[in-house]
Amino acid sequence: MAQAIQKITLSAARDIPFNKLVLSQQNVRKIKAGVSIEDLAEDIAHRGLLTSLNVRPELDGDGNETGIYRIPAGGRRYRALERLVAQKRLAKTAGVPCIVSKGETPEVEDSLAENVQRVSLHPLDQFRAFQTLREQGLGEEEIAARFFVSVVTVRQRLRLASVSPRLLDFYAADDMTLEQIMAFSITNDHVRQEQVWDTISRSHSREPYYIRRLLTETAIRASDRRAVYVGIEAYEAAGGVTMRDLFGQDQGGWLQDPALLEQLAMEKLKADAEAIQVSEGWKWVEAAFDFPYGHTSGLRRFYGEQAEMTEDELARYDATRAEYDKLDAEYAEASEYSEATEQKLEELVAELDRLNDRPYVFDPQEVARGGVFVSLGASGELKIERGFVRAEDEPKDETDLTDDIGDDHAHDSARPVTGAAGGEGTQPDDEDEAIKPLPDRLVLDLTAARTIALRNALANDPVIAFVAVLHAFVLKTFYVYGSDSCLEVTLQSARFSQTPGLGDMVWAKEIDQRQEGWGQDLPKDPNDLWDFLIKLDEVSRQALFAHCASLSVNAVIEPWNKRTRAIAHAEQLARSIGFDMVEGGWAPTADNYLGRVTKAHILQAVREAKGDQAAELIGHLKKTDMAREAERLMTGSSWLPEPLRMTIGEGTIESDAVADSAVQPEEVEPVFEASDLPAFLLDEPETSSDGDGDMESGIDGEHLAAAE
Repeated sequence: MAQAIQKITLSAARDIPFNKLVLSQQNVRKIKAGVSIEDLAEDIAHRGLLTSLNVRPELDGDGNETGIYRIPAGGRRYRALERLVAQKRLAKTAGVPCIVSKGETPEVEDSLAENVQRVSLHPLDQFRAFQTLREQGLGEEEIAARFFVSVVTVRQRLRLASVSPRLLDFYAADDMTLEQIMAFSITNDHVRQEQVWDTISRSHSREPYYIRRLLTETAIRASDRRAVYVGIEAYEAAGGVTMRDLFGQDQGGWLQDPALLEQLAMEKLKADAEAIQVSEGWKWVEAAFDFPYGHTSGLRRFYGEQAEMTEDELARYDATRAEYDKLDAEYAEASEYSEATEQKLEELVAELDRLNDRPYVFDPQEVARGGVFVSLGASGELKIERGFVRAEDEPKDETDLTDDIGDDHAHDSARPVTGAAGGEGTQPDDEDEAIKPLPDRLVLDLTAARTIALRNALANDPVIAFVAVLHAFVLKTFYVYGSDSCLEVTLQSARFSQTPGLGDMVWAKEIDQRQEGWGQDLPKDPNDLWDFLIKLDEVSRQALFAHCASLSVNAVIEPWNKRTRAIAHAEQLARSIGFDMVEGGWAPTADNYLGRVTKAHILQAVREAKGDQAAELIGHLKKTDMAREAERLMTGSSWLPEPLRMTIGEGTIESDAVADSAVQPEEVEPVFEASDLPAFLLDEPETSSDGDGDMESGIDGEHLAAAE
């Protein structure tokens, strides 16, 4: 006969007055976690106690019940009820739903079981519940308030509605992780989501980072200068879609319609350029997102003069300066830090800067023939370059034309000498009393003799010789169409317009700042330049000379012109001034080198910089990922590609930076582990190959201060 299955008897439930309940010392929850007691109390006040307390009767020494019940499981609920009683929102004798345990198991076991066996709500279920509440009319803030979670949490859960139902089914079946689902939620395009999932399902790379990258590869970051210039609000008002990542730092998201952004940016740029032309009266304005480096070459530049301060502004400047100097001196003697004083000093500095930052006023006649270049700065700000004159817009000066013909034809009546107009060998006719111009050959011979004598005199006066060369350089650098120099020295400056991004480099910006500073200090009329240079102090003259001379440096190796001797001289020049590209701030990146060479070159670079182990670590990656990871691995390595290294001796190319980082026989290579790579790049199968053909092809010193 089969044995009967013993039936389970559940513990009885009943209401117990609150003042008859006490906490058990066997409750395992000692650390605060989850919803606070205050929030739980408000939730009980809103919807009542949803879960009963687990209690046991307290017994006296004889085993009789005392009428008091201990709570081994439900301590946080008890604390919440206790708070409501203290607030007089709940009576002390109010009945509390309780499950009275029979006591067949230890109290600590009951407390542990209740907490361990509790399963948190699945995020998908939470999402669906939040979505139901929103469909019933509750807003995100109200939902967050009712369940004591942040509004961000509610928005994150509701964002899962943007994920394809097919992918949500995979998530529900544990075929996808929550992190993957969160990565897919940055876009509402279900078709694109499913395409990306099908793609990564066939590979080992399923990391959220990789999913986000695939979903945003055709989008533009909100930090792009065009997006900053246009503004996200204007872009979205025009119908543009912005992808946002609520689960991570997205720096404003991604703009999903690049063509629309390009159109809006160009329309706004042209409108701003036209407004500048109309309001300021320029003859022409050119607008572009970016201009090639050297785009102003061949154009004469003129500069405005800063507007003078009014009497009120000057008085305010003097008062502010005096207040700053007094406060700064007092603070320098103070022994303790004062945040209020620091803030006050910053405010005074800001006011001084505002008074100094006055607009520049240009000559109306120059403006009428000049123009402006309008572009976008690296941070999305409007970049305005004013005061350029084209050759065809220069005023026609008849005196210059006659000067070019020669003084002997321009001032015939002023000649106090006589002579025949004949050629070489013609003798003066004493009987002819008419005053005639000197023979051309005689003028040539006389001026040749003067030139030789002047050369010798100049050679014996190094100071004036320096000024003369500087004068020629400055005329060529700043005036373009100014007066000529008697020195037949040339100064050429290559434009390099074929190389993008040069204008954004820190070195180019420093050059532009020097050019702007000197341009403001130099006289407007080139005929006044010589006197200006003579009066200039020696240090400033040297600085100006160095600036002009530097603009003629050309160390470019062109495919059709290797310029071997010129490049060798460039290296001599670099060694003489102690220049090195690493110290100059250059480092290999995916944009400037690693992404423009073959995979073999990338691995060679990593091997030279970090050793064989580092190269092996990324050898299995696709080229795009390899370039990016190589950039990360080589950070701080001081490695340089061959064209940027210093040549030591004939046929040997190396650099101190490479020598420092190269692995010597007695040195130990750094150890690189697989964990040095992001998880999604580990064991990635090779799906592409790269051949060799993927290579892309004042006297008081004020002048020096202004230029620097």
